[in-house]
Amino acid sequence: MAAPAGGRAGVTGHDGEVLLPLAYLTVTNTFAVMRMLPMSDRDKDVEILTLRHQLAVLQRHLGPQIVTFTPADRAFLAALLHPLPRGMLRRLRLIVRPDTVLRWHRNLMKQRHANMSKPKRPGRPPTVRSIRVLVLRLVRENPSWGYRRIHGELATLAITVAASTVWEILKTEGIDPAPHRPTSTWADFLRGQAHALLAVDFIETITLTGQRQYILAAIEHATRRVRVLGTTAHPTAAWVTQAARNLVMDLDEAAVKVRYLIRDRDAKFPALFDRILTDSGIDIVLTGVRMPRMNSIMERWVRTCRRELLDRTLIWNETHLRRCLHEFEIHYNEHRPHQAMRQAAPLRTLPTPITDPDLLARLEVRRNDRLGGIIHEYQHAA
Repeated sequence: MAAPAGGRAGVTGHDGEVLLPLAYLTVTNTFAVMRMLPMSDRDKDVEILTLRHQLAVLQRHLGPQIVTFTPADRAFLAALLHPLPRGMLRRLRLIVRPDTVLRWHRNLMKQRHANMSKPKRPGRPPTVRSIRVLVLRLVRENPSWGYRRIHGELATLAITVAASTVWEILKTEGIDPAPHRPTSTWADFLRGQAHALLAVDFIETITLTGQRQYILAAIEHATRRVRVLGTTAHPTAAWVTQAARNLVMDLDEAAVKVRYLIRDRDAKFPALFDRILTDSGIDIVLTGVRMPRMNSIMERWVRTCRRELLDRTLIWNETHLRRCLHEFEIHYNEHRPHQAMRQAAPLRTLPTPITDPDLLARLEVRRNDRLGGIIHEYQHAA
């Protein structure tokens, strides 16, 4: 299906490349002519001879084949030299031949007549920008809608446009037809299933003795609550499987209904890990290869854990690591504010704002330190 082209007539790209430089050359040379008015004929003859001699020297050293003229230069020279007789053109010391100057003038006249013969308003006027923005918004919010469905929705909003106009907007933006357009994106899936999503991942850290430790943690998408499932130096299949059983029991005790679990394709997750979760009614969703953004909420917690705890603590051994993670888990779930939850914590709601000026004037806040002062928490003094 073809849609009629729209747009207003205006200065084309080629015309703009010629007219603006040509106007500049015209103005500058007009001032040059005004500068020559008080000069005597003798001074002008001397300047002409000097310039001709310099031009001859340049031609002898450089050669005419490397000299290039812009479209504005050609138009200016054609307009300036065309009135002169052909014989005088041959006597002038020019870089190009006189026939070339005449050809430039003919091309200039052809282009002028072609521009004058163009219609002033070809096609219909362009679509209002607000309508284009609305069409793109409807497509973004309703991926399954085709241009006919969008045209009908615009009609219900008392916006009169042709169906072909909607089709043209979609084609210009490179949007595929509705049958070939994905109806659900990964972001839509995460938003729609946030209340039933759980994500897990492994974190690696090294103790002062050089031993590598692996931390297995899980986070709920809806509440952002974190559960540190355990730490080990050897994440065997038996250890990971037992961590899966403990996770299922914790979710049952907390009455948390989980429908999907997101994890990467790490080989440390055995097949029995997925089977235990599947038997409890949790479907496993694997992320793409080297696509951490598909598990972005878990990756964000990993970054927070490293920046606020692991990078600021000297871990002695596995026991010390478990204690630090336990303290950080309590701090993260019960005190640390989260932007996604409007500065509330997963297990704590925001208190009622203080509006009394007297109470604000007598604020007394005390600090509670965790892990020897690595983590600070602030509360009102009793």
